[in-house]
Amino acid sequence: MASRRPVNPSRRVSESGPALSSPSLHSRSRSPSYLSIALILGALFVIGYLYRGQGTFGNPRALSRVEGDFSCTLEVERTIPILKKAYGDSMLKVLHVGPDSCSVVSRLIKEDGTEVFGVDPYDVEDADETCKRLVHKGLVRVADIKFPLPYRAKSFPLVIVSDALDYLSPRYLNRSLPALARLSSDGLIVFTGYPRHQKAKAVDKAKFGRAAKLRSSTWWIRFFLQMSLEENEVVAKKFEVAAEKRSLTPHCQIFHLKSYE
Repeated sequence: MASRRPVNPSRRVSESGPALSSPSLHSRSRSPSYLSIALILGALFVIGYLYRGQGTFGNPRALSRVEGDFSCTLEVERTIPILKKAYGDSMLKVLHVGPDSCSVVSRLIKEDGTEVFGVDPYDVEDADETCKRLVHKGLVRVADIKFPLPYRAKSFPLVIVSDALDYLSPRYLNRSLPALARLSSDGLIVFTGYPRHQKAKAVDKAKFGRAAKLRSSTWWIRFFLQMSLEENEVVAKKFEVAAEKRSLTPHCQIFHLKSYE
């Protein structure tokens, strides 16, 4: 089965009210305008409050309203320049884990001095020739992440996981996520979809064995704490600043976690 490559459409919604300067606004005939403005401001306040906790451990800039299919693997490619700013030399050796890992490996190989490997949890029989060459060279493996991967502890400064965790039940997450974290020495980066704002394809269950389960940031934070995985606040802040300078709003939740000691 081939790994997927869906695109994330995004939508921006803006609202504006009329300029208010005339003294006649004090008349009863204008009172509905005050009510409309109050309702709009109230709605914006509520939306801002509700979404404040989404994203990178409470980073409001990480929220993006997305409809339709999603792919956080594409998001990894899009944020590579920002990840390099945040992680520096740690980005010189990376393991990426997730569907369509060939695309991430192909992208990172182009970065000077970067050594990168990939693990695709699903078959790549129908993949393109570039992907098949990467598999043949051993740069990308096809392996079930519910079982231990053939790497030693702390083999990579950084391990980046995208999409794959969304298809695991809590039972397998309890084993797979700590195992992936142990492969890293400088950090684990988790890209995962937004609940309610993204939809998995109808064919996901056929391809990946189960439909994607998109979990809230609150759920993930609680789970990370249960697994004794702490947020890397320093790197998360660097990532946020670099993303803001590039006017980039991530389409996925991004969690920056410390490696196990």
